[in-house]
Amino acid sequence: MIEISASATTATVAIAGDLDLAERAQFPEVTARVSGLRRQLLVIDMCRVTFMDSTGAAFLMALADASAKRGGATVLRGIHDRERFVLEICGALDMFRMDDEHLCDSAAPRGSSRHIDA
Repeated sequence: MIEISASATTATVAIAGDLDLAERAQFPEVTARVSGLRRQLLVIDMCRVTFMDSTGAAFLMALADASAKRGGATVLRGIHDRERFVLEICGALDMFRMDDEHLCDSAAPRGSSRHIDA
């Protein structure tokens, strides 16, 4: 599941479940919606991601690239070591700021619902 929310200065994309090849059909729509918000800061909340492959990494890279082209920044919040490793292998870590101070809500299950709420 991918949820998009926005404040005056920030767009937040919260991801739950798998971020992989099976989910790729929704990536263009999410990217377009987030880009349309035109916020300076994009926060990608990864606390509830259960799995990410290179397709999911490419999606995150596309979001970060679109944000950078508008002069914005992209922050990854709650990223786990295994997803950070995928981004490192893809050579993409420098596209993101890491929020290493964030503590994920331990009560939030790392589920795998598959729909877009925006």
